[in-house]
Amino acid sequence: MFTGIIQDVGKIASMKNQGDNILITIQSKLVDETTAIGDSIAISGVCLTATSLDLASHTVTVTAVEETLRRTTVGRLRANSSVNLEMALRPTDRMGGHFVQGHVDTAGRCESIEVKEGSLVVTVSFPAEFQELVVEKGSIAIDGVSLTAYGVSKASFKVSIIPHTLASTTLKNLKAGDLVNLEFDILGKYVQRMLQKSTDKGLTLERLKNYGF
Repeated sequence: MFTGIIQDVGKIASMKNQGDNILITIQSKLVDETTAIGDSIAISGVCLTATSLDLASHTVTVTAVEETLRRTTVGRLRANSSVNLEMALRPTDRMGGHFVQGHVDTAGRCESIEVKEGSLVVTVSFPAEFQELVVEKGSIAIDGVSLTAYGVSKASFKVSIIPHTLASTTLKNLKAGDLVNLEFDILGKYVQRMLQKSTDKGLTLERLKNYGF
């Protein structure tokens, strides 16, 4: 589990094919004596597992499987690419963003970037099949960064990005036309699933109460 608050911008040291998978080695200041093999790391919003470490060079290697490559932008990374990094949430950490699983739902596209005084306004499009999961003022993770969606339509939304977030993440390099990893809020996904299950029986106030609402 993550929060969408990026802890470092790392660099891809190497990418190697391994059958249908790709081994990705990342260099980051986060890789130190507190890092262990088996740790979960969010790499531009994608939860992957540390499979080997080199503390001397501050590098960690993870494996991206075929499903991850199909659903995310990980397969587009190259050596020297910058990536947003976040280590898994600890029980004692502050919850500064929102609950992010690192399970990317789909890739979106940056449609436009508008410079405002004190921020950038970015418009992102996404497959219309996900429209029920994007709500006005709801949380969304873009390349692992916790942001708030507004100006929501059937297939796009806007986010405002403040200077601190730009300076601390790869979003400062975002250009119109770029693909980004999108993870929709977990609460919305569970509600959607419950509504789908309730279609035949009908959704009632009593049923919602039983679900905890």
